[in-house]
Amino acid sequence: MKFAHFASAAAILVASSLAATGAQARDQISIVGSSTVFPFATAVAERFGQTTDFPTPVVESTGSGGGLKLFCEGVGEGTPDITNASRRIKNKEIDKCNDNGVTPVEVKVGFDGIVLSNAKSGPSMTISREQIFMALAKNVVVDGAVVANPYTSWSEIDPSLPAEPIEVLGPPPTSGTRDAFVELVMEEACQEGIEEDACSEIREDGAFIDAGENDNLIVQKLEANPAAFGIFGFSFLDQNADKIKGANVDGVEPTFDAIADGDYPVSRSLYFYIKKEHVGVVPGIMEYAAEFTNENTWGDEGYLTEKGLIPLPEADRAKFKADVEGLVAAQKM
Repeated sequence: MKFAHFASAAAILVASSLAATGAQARDQISIVGSSTVFPFATAVAERFGQTTDFPTPVVESTGSGGGLKLFCEGVGEGTPDITNASRRIKNKEIDKCNDNGVTPVEVKVGFDGIVLSNAKSGPSMTISREQIFMALAKNVVVDGAVVANPYTSWSEIDPSLPAEPIEVLGPPPTSGTRDAFVELVMEEACQEGIEEDACSEIREDGAFIDAGENDNLIVQKLEANPAAFGIFGFSFLDQNADKIKGANVDGVEPTFDAIADGDYPVSRSLYFYIKKEHVGVVPGIMEYAAEFTNENTWGDEGYLTEKGLIPLPEADRAKFKADVEGLVAAQKM
């Protein structure tokens, strides 16, 4: 096979270990992780299964944090080969991987925006990150004092906002989207007077609803309740533009071009990580990676752009494609 020479000595040892115990390596790639990357990985997996002799990989949506936890648990057919993430792997996760004999190979695949969205039949919203913080923070500053969030409707924060109850469906703590939202909105817009550690705390009084890792379910709930808003990746807004619309944040509409140009303020990078030790043991991993990093897949005119992926610049695509082919280990930040 084209990438056979990339099989590492560690992979050969894994294969020997499996053989010694009588276990058989899987013949189907196992992928877990981010719900945001899920539709992109699924599209690649389906194309891969249709155009090669390898079985279609199994892709599961577990959230970025949940996926990395499973990925870093160790080596062997009971652990996933690849995990998707809508944030970069943390240093402590690299440490956990390394402690368990796992070498994660990092592939940045593109960009995505995080949107505040509601049903097309609901009120339109132009909002700032500071106003989003005031709506969703556990504690806010009122008259110079830090208090439990008292706001029950958007218009209480600013009369220009809808006179509707604050009801936001969003991702759970295991989600990379949640991590990115906290970093790009809550921490960026935190009010003076609130301790730094408390800036990331989201209210738990019912105004924010943990909707799990199923972004399609959030879209369904928004349709059922036009006054509610949801937090998820731009790709889901793009794929459901006939049903939902995105709020303008800091005066910028969440569009493909605005995210690609860096104008939309709530945007982040997307990744997947390959378990180096499984290359050459579970068949097809490098071939799957080659499909994902093909210009016809993740390039400016690639089929993933139809799913809402905002491509990396050409030079970055070349860099990460080379990193995959060289099985370069992820480095701490």
